Amino acid sequence: MAVYEVLRGVVLRQTETKEADKILTVLTAEKGKISVIARGARRKGSRLAAVSQLLTYSELTAYESRGWYMLTEGTTLQLFAGLRTDMERLALASYFAELTEAVTQEGESAEEILPLLLNALYALGELRKEPLLVKVAFELRLLSVAGFTPMLDGCCRCGCDCGDGWLDAGEGGLVCGNCASAGFGLLPLGAGALAAARHIVSADPKRLYAFSVGEEELRQLAKVTEGYALTQLERGFRTLDFYKSLLF
Repeated sequence: MAVYEVLRGVVLRQTETKEADKILTVLTAEKGKISVIARGARRKGSRLAAVSQLLTYSELTAYESRGWYMLTEGTTLQLFAGLRTDMERLALASYFAELTEAVTQEGESAEEILPLLLNALYALGELRKEPLLVKVAFELRLLSVAGFTPMLDGCCRCGCDCGDGWLDAGEGGLVCGNCASAGFGLLPLGAGALAAARHIVSADPKRLYAFSVGEEELRQLAKVTEGYALTQLERGFRTLDFYKSLLF
């Protein structure tokens, strides 16, 4: 007999399969990342169509069968409609989903990561916050929560306290001016950008976006957080490439 579970989660990826089905990658707090089959979700009038959309947060009723969750019904909790009318914001949100999928594992709790993603989608789509500010905050905080916290308190080589410097993307730490040397992976961090990065890593989740930084320093920080993510995870992201193509 099937045992039905009710889970709340956000769709990170959707793949069309067979005639009218979808395979969903869903991030839930309790189960972490799970694979869900939504049969008939692509049929006109399907009651699973809405909850099977990318970036939709829903309450899902499903049962597990051979490692898959079979979706039987669902109720949308948040569609993030503000994202779906703005191509740039939708593309950035899709990158957030792909990045989240890359750092999460099936069966592992996502109690910190799920609200982080939901808050980023809400800030981007509903609060209409500056996309680049949301991007740097989400990238760096996600990497930190996932176990890739950079050492920003002092120089990772000599231990000195420094108010600016470079981030060694491979080593995962701040490097002071005395220890810095030419080479791959050194990303400059001015005083304002470093202060913002320290806030992002350590702030209470409710105050994650409660920081201010100048436009130039924000662009500098964006290069740092993106470079750090790509280096630490040793991969690129198709959605990131598409998002960046819209900016030029």
